Amino acid sequence: MIAIEFFHDVICSFCFPMSYRMRQVQIVHRSFPLAKEPQDLAQMFGSREQAKSEILSHWVHANQNDELHRFNIKGMKKTDFLFPTSMNGLLAAKAAGVVAGEAGYWDIFDALQEELFVKNQNIEDLAVIERLIKSSSIDFTKWQEAFDSPETLALVEADFHLADTYQLKGVPALIVNGKYLINGAQPLEQIIQALQTIKEKEAPVIEILEPTDANNRACTIENRK
Repeated sequence: MIAIEFFHDVICSFCFPMSYRMRQVQIVHRSFPLAKEPQDLAQMFGSREQAKSEILSHWVHANQNDELHRFNIKGMKKTDFLFPTSMNGLLAAKAAGVVAGEAGYWDIFDALQEELFVKNQNIEDLAVIERLIKSSSIDFTKWQEAFDSPETLALVEADFHLADTYQLKGVPALIVNGKYLINGAQPLEQIIQALQTIKEKEAPVIEILEPTDANNRACTIENRK
């Protein structure tokens, strides 16, 4: 039995190609905040205004990692909004999960990432988020209730706590069976190979020591006797 937790952030460029690959694997979605608040971007990059320029250099590498090369870097350079923070997007995806399960979460997570990386929209803006929800198959009224609910925020915060428990420092990250880490946006073939290795490690192991002394025998059953 393999259980995979996929830790990610809506603003994480390397999570964009990784999510596309992980569509072929059954996972549990986990939130990880790269920039929970505006001051986080300022602390990491000197100022929130400077963050955008440096983050776009990361997009270049992520676009090379992406099989479909979907990143619209030129378009993002022309936008006039500051680089988004994580929380509104993570809450939106988690609320979608509350309403429509893991499949609903994944659809909204991917839609938010495409909105940022391809369409160059500000996914911190609630108007942008609400437009995406309304254009999806998710019941908007139920989603709004979940988005505003303290219980949904608690679910997101629980993911953050779990990431700390695993001592994660970045995303994308896969935690397999609570103890194996697959770090970074790895190629799908390598991920599958790693999962197969873990599956073999996790399989029940029976060690057989054949007795050589008559006093070390066992009670056995053969042919129902």
